[in-house]
Amino acid sequence: MTTGPGFDLERLVATNASAAFNRLAGFEVVSTGTGTVELRMPWRDDLTQYAGHLHAGVIAALLDAACGFAAASIAGSVTASHFSMNCLKPALGRCFIARGTTLRAGRRQVFARAELFAENEQGETSLVATGETVLVPLPG
Repeated sequence: MTTGPGFDLERLVATNASAAFNRLAGFEVVSTGTGTVELRMPWRDDLTQYAGHLHAGVIAALLDAACGFAAASIAGSVTASHFSMNCLKPALGRCFIARGTTLRAGRRQVFARAELFAENEQGETSLVATGETVLVPLPG
């Protein structure tokens, strides 16, 4: 767990639960450490696009949340100032696992990245997307 301004698991779980979209999509904070987080989301047919894959907007939200929560585990409350993602292959699976990592945490900017994995019925995972975020610590 973290000390200082960062968020521990209990605080990240509460923050996640306070976000209406995260609740709607079914994001779950699984674990956190100093500068890291793991999120999980079960497959839902109502979050797909026209070809039946997980919608890129949901992929972006998972990656963004993982980056933000990883940064928050060190810096406390943050907001994104820049976000980018790469979809590597169609996102299909029984659930999705987003792993966020803080790359550098400064006073004015925090750099984080995340990887999104699809888990199949056999429990095997494959990388489906990556994202990077520049975040700004919020006062208080």
